[in-house]
Amino acid sequence: MAIKEDMSVEHLVEHLPSRLLSSSNRRCMNQTHFPDSLILPTHTCFPDFLGIRPSGYLVSLGLKMTEYLPCSVQSEEIDRRDSVCPTSIKEPVLNAEETRSLSKNINLPRLFHSPSLAPTRSSSCSTAAASIPKPLLLLVSHASLILGVMALKTPLTFQSQKLPGVGLPSRTGMRSPRICMASTLSTESKEATNVKKSFSPRREVHEQITHSMPPQKIEVFKSLEGWAEETILPLLKPVEQCWQPQDFLPDPASEGFMDQVQELRARSREIPDDYFVCLVGDMITEEALPTYQTMLNTLDGVRDETGASLTSWAIWNRAWTAEENRHGDLLNKYLYLTGRVDMRQIEKTIQYLIGSGMDPKTENNPYLGFVYTSFQERATSISHGNTGRHAKEHGDTQLAKICGMIAADEKRHERAYTTIVEKLFEIDPDGAMVAFADMMKKNISMPAHLMYDGKDDNLFDHFSAVAQRIGVYTGRDYADILEFLVRRWRVEMVTGLSAEGQKAQDYVCNLVPRIRRIVERTEAKSRGKMAGTVPFSWVFDREVSL
Repeated sequence: MAIKEDMSVEHLVEHLPSRLLSSSNRRCMNQTHFPDSLILPTHTCFPDFLGIRPSGYLVSLGLKMTEYLPCSVQSEEIDRRDSVCPTSIKEPVLNAEETRSLSKNINLPRLFHSPSLAPTRSSSCSTAAASIPKPLLLLVSHASLILGVMALKTPLTFQSQKLPGVGLPSRTGMRSPRICMASTLSTESKEATNVKKSFSPRREVHEQITHSMPPQKIEVFKSLEGWAEETILPLLKPVEQCWQPQDFLPDPASEGFMDQVQELRARSREIPDDYFVCLVGDMITEEALPTYQTMLNTLDGVRDETGASLTSWAIWNRAWTAEENRHGDLLNKYLYLTGRVDMRQIEKTIQYLIGSGMDPKTENNPYLGFVYTSFQERATSISHGNTGRHAKEHGDTQLAKICGMIAADEKRHERAYTTIVEKLFEIDPDGAMVAFADMMKKNISMPAHLMYDGKDDNLFDHFSAVAQRIGVYTGRDYADILEFLVRRWRVEMVTGLSAEGQKAQDYVCNLVPRIRRIVERTEAKSRGKMAGTVPFSWVFDREVSL
């Protein structure tokens, strides 16, 4: 006896044992090309706000069913995309005893979601509902029969509309029978593809390596917990002693607020666009702080494992982030008040940058990570210091003070990270030396190297070129930082190295002269050449010389 669309739940349960081996069901299974299962799709429209699409949800009979939506299946119905939602639905109900009996007889599995069948968005399955229902698919297993059933916690009335048919692909070697609603549409919608593409870096990211530090070296950082508490954490300033952005901005609660804003705007009128490009680039770099905290928490042995861990490393990561957070806030508000920049384009760039992440090549390795942060904090301090010097030259003493305060914070953070690496050279000179050379061979990439504004695929290169031209951050600064770190960590004096460590030592000690020669050649080639210009969206697409 074939299963019919209008069959009640009671009738189905009553005849279930006799149907398990019926020839009609064998024929139906052969017709659907699913030899191990019989699928009863529910041609049902899910409301968009449920976040449920016709795929991947497998459920047990854990709740009382209020609606039962069976349909007979033929192979042509599965492939056909113009199946129609039923306009009326019968609502037989299982009482608690019937539910227990059915569950016992047909061995229901637990509720779970199949990750292999990702939910897809189908615009044709859109409807409204007064309250949020709870769609369920009943997974039923017995021999070679699987019945698909959906239960809703509250009744819904669906309008008739065309929907794709649904079915379950055959799977070989399944350990337990499964029911799911698999859409015949593409598993990745155009919308999802566009979102993924919008946050993909505009420049090539190298083949990434993860967890390169030998697991036993995690003990090195565990052993340094007490040392970090006594030596590194004191380099943080108590919140009550820290400056705050509002200390340098017009007071919106004062009667003279508008006058203060007008004074700020008057000072900014004398500042050229190329300076604003550098200041905006610095601000965007600071605003991508979530990425940098994420990067620190990828490092094995020092990450914040819980989000509120009380280890010295975790406390440092959070408190460092909290101090850094003031930098972007202050520069953002100041630039907003000047009226000289396109804040919407800047905000887009920030969102793109945070979405794209960063590729520091630190490999979850704290040896590499702390070498990177030592170099980067010093570079950031130099950049903000030079930006402040230029602001003073252009007559904005308040902006110069702002940049100077930020540079001082970066200098203090640099001291913390260089002290950590100094300690690593003391207790594991070979590991520290190899890590130092490794990072320098890969080159230290700037944190914002994946920046994009929705227009310029080479935005970071153009920003860097402007910063190089006006002297905010240059190739000479890069060489100076490396020379400082070699001297700070007394790299030339380190002894007791392995053959690999000695090779790394030679490389690092000879690298500074090589970089200086490259910088000199590059500068010589650029002299006398006509500088090109590019439009920067940050300054309303005005042309700026590179």
